[in-house]
Amino acid sequence: MKMPRAPQVRSMMSFSVLTPYFKEEVLFSSEDLHKKNEDGISILFYLRKIYPDEWKNCLERIKFKPKDEESLKLKMDEISPWASYRGQTLTRTVRGMMYYRRALEIQCIQDKIDIAKLDRQRTPASYQEGASIVDMALAIADIKFTYVVSCQVYGMQKISKDLKDKACYLNILNLMITYPSLRIAYIDEVEAPTRNGTTEKTYYSVLVKGVGEKYDEEIYRIKLPGKPTDIGEGKPENQNHAIIFTRGEALQAIDMNQDNYLEEAFKMRNVLEEFGSENYGKSKPTILGLREHIFTGSVSSLAWFMSNQETSFVTIGQRVLANPLKVRFHYGHPDIFDRLFHITRGGISKASKTINLSEDIFSGFNSTMREGNITHHEYMQVGKGRDVGMNQISSFEAKVANGNGEQTLSRDIYRLGRRFDFYRMLSFYFTTVGFYFSSMVTVLTVYVFLYGRLYLVMSGLEKSIFQDPRIQDNIKTLENALASQSVFQLGLLLVLPMVMEVGLEKGFRTALGEFIIMQLQLASVFFTFQLGTKTHYYGRTILHGGAKYRPTGRGFVVYHAKFADNYRMYSRSHFVKGLELLILLVVYLAYGKSYRSSRLYLFVTFSIWFLVASWLFAPFIFNPSCFEWQKTVDDWTDWRKWMGNRGGIGMSADQSWEAWWTSEQEHLRKTSIRALFLEILLSLRFLIYQYGIVYHLNIARRNTSILVYGLSWLVMLTVLVVLKMVSIGRQKFGTDLQLMFRILKGLLFLGFVSVMAVLFVVCNLTISDVFASILGFLPTGWCILLIGQACSPLIKKTTLWDSIMELGRAYDNIMGLVLFLPIGFLSWFPFVSEFQTRLLFNQAFSRGLQISRILAGQKDIGEFE
Repeated sequence: MKMPRAPQVRSMMSFSVLTPYFKEEVLFSSEDLHKKNEDGISILFYLRKIYPDEWKNCLERIKFKPKDEESLKLKMDEISPWASYRGQTLTRTVRGMMYYRRALEIQCIQDKIDIAKLDRQRTPASYQEGASIVDMALAIADIKFTYVVSCQVYGMQKISKDLKDKACYLNILNLMITYPSLRIAYIDEVEAPTRNGTTEKTYYSVLVKGVGEKYDEEIYRIKLPGKPTDIGEGKPENQNHAIIFTRGEALQAIDMNQDNYLEEAFKMRNVLEEFGSENYGKSKPTILGLREHIFTGSVSSLAWFMSNQETSFVTIGQRVLANPLKVRFHYGHPDIFDRLFHITRGGISKASKTINLSEDIFSGFNSTMREGNITHHEYMQVGKGRDVGMNQISSFEAKVANGNGEQTLSRDIYRLGRRFDFYRMLSFYFTTVGFYFSSMVTVLTVYVFLYGRLYLVMSGLEKSIFQDPRIQDNIKTLENALASQSVFQLGLLLVLPMVMEVGLEKGFRTALGEFIIMQLQLASVFFTFQLGTKTHYYGRTILHGGAKYRPTGRGFVVYHAKFADNYRMYSRSHFVKGLELLILLVVYLAYGKSYRSSRLYLFVTFSIWFLVASWLFAPFIFNPSCFEWQKTVDDWTDWRKWMGNRGGIGMSADQSWEAWWTSEQEHLRKTSIRALFLEILLSLRFLIYQYGIVYHLNIARRNTSILVYGLSWLVMLTVLVVLKMVSIGRQKFGTDLQLMFRILKGLLFLGFVSVMAVLFVVCNLTISDVFASILGFLPTGWCILLIGQACSPLIKKTTLWDSIMELGRAYDNIMGLVLFLPIGFLSWFPFVSEFQTRLLFNQAFSRGLQISRILAGQKDIGEFE
């Protein structure tokens, strides 16, 4: 925590702060603050409950005592900034960064003036001297500090007729007027006539400042060779076009959802001295890393988990990466760059499309490869907001996993790996792409383990091993070993860095208490679920490429996500994989229970059952009001409507199942032949179930002939023909002749019942055979579906594609029903919803739900009182 001595302000390094902005919230409007979500909770209500003392102070400051909610609208000019300073808004970020200027003014005055002497004299001359020193302090602060916000769409918002865009423009203009030293950079699009009489678009990078009370004034205009955001990724290009307007020797990159504190701003002089410190010898620092203070931890249990995880990474994690491992890079804002070093070596943001999706870390790679030195300092911190909802967090994790997939394929990783010494290379691997690769290998190991067990149990090899007298004596020892091992398989070691950092800062008793509370609030379920997110998106990027930016939003209020929204988001990444592992576990249990003890099975598969439960139900467990009966009914209605809507021109993925299903194949249309071949090869694993199960059916009568397997494929072909008939019937009769379509479905149903009756009576089919057949044929159908999707470029406009789509609809209906049944069952019991709300969400959300239920007449007001 040692800091270099601070020089006088006039002798310190000059620096700039750069913030990229797109279309996020600038200032909460009255409508935003009072708009209630479907749970009856508004942003203002939520903030008042999270910060009750600060709300009381605010009312005291503005000398106002509200009688009801409506009366608050009379004072929105004072209340809107108060609320915006507690959300993730541009107003909060700008206010925080302008503390740097305020701190420099105070420190400059302190350097020049003897306050005690002025207090004693109090003469006109002393007042004049003080005023001149204040004017000089303001001038020096302007020389030493520049703040540029790169609002790439500011010009479009200025001329837009959309009310929201216009409000954003006016709010940004008000910020410039409030803070005269604030500068806004944006991309201006001008249509200019050419010699041929036509017009062509010309793009300029423009810098403006606030003038007077309601105007902006252009300072610089630089012509660009083209539209930057068409050349590269949006956010890095937004920074690149504005970096020329920054000044000074240092540049701090600040994100839109950050904050700063006056007491931290006082330390900026000390931090900047690190660039010239003699402690580093010839390897002068080129990037100074700072720790972050996560200010969104109180919103929900998920926000608390992310806050603890992020806090451990920006403290104990980056501390070790910087020293002794020397493999710390730039992981995002608020690092401070040696501006002159970086603008002469490619800038602070690589912006090539797709490959530089995670643009932050590539500037760290670039700095290290060009003999830079990246350090980490914890005596100064900057505020940071994090995602607070399950879907927001998953989108963020997906974006980071996609970025790591692209990093794995990049030449930067290759060059660094080749040039590092062996130990630094290992440290570099395990702290960048190696973490994601290891996560993927962990999940793949589960698959290999279960498919190996499936082969052993279906072939009878496991039975012969367990019945061998030489093995019997070792089984008891194996059970005891697995019992001790399963405790560590819960993933408790993953939270060890969090416990250590909280212990160092707050004491180990507090750390132990927080760890226990996190486990009670199902932190293990959440982190296991995010393991699936990392694995899916990292693996898909490695296989097919095509990573893209995923906006996570800066929402503040926790809201209920509909079942269809959760299904669209997690279907292919978690639900399909979870159901596959579930079928593997069930088959392994059903065909091995006759000779294997249940205790051994539990020890072997307990952690995998936990993984399956997390992947299938975590989005619903952490979804507010998910187990409320009315919400469940509404979700089911919305789900059925979404599944039934046909796609078409203008239909989005959240309106129609067909539009969503088509968008899910997008990554397959641009991939390579090798990736498609590997996709088909991986899909063939689903054929193992049918091949193993059909020979264990009672109707097969222990016949091991290949004919039995052939007959099972005849059954599968019949099912596909029926689905094709339904598809044709839907196309010909579904819209105009509903009666004919229903008659067709009725005939197919009668035919199915007749065939089943014959099989039961003549062929001695049993109920257990029916369930076993379902376990065998469902994976086979999914295999056909995956192969059909991989071949979509070839069969897209054929009738075979319609059959594949109908098969996909049937499987999504089945998966939706399997997931919805437990939710519907738990929704019957009102205490489940109440328990979920109290356990996983903070008091503000819980009280908001209770008030909304009282107003809706669902609860007696006396009970709430």
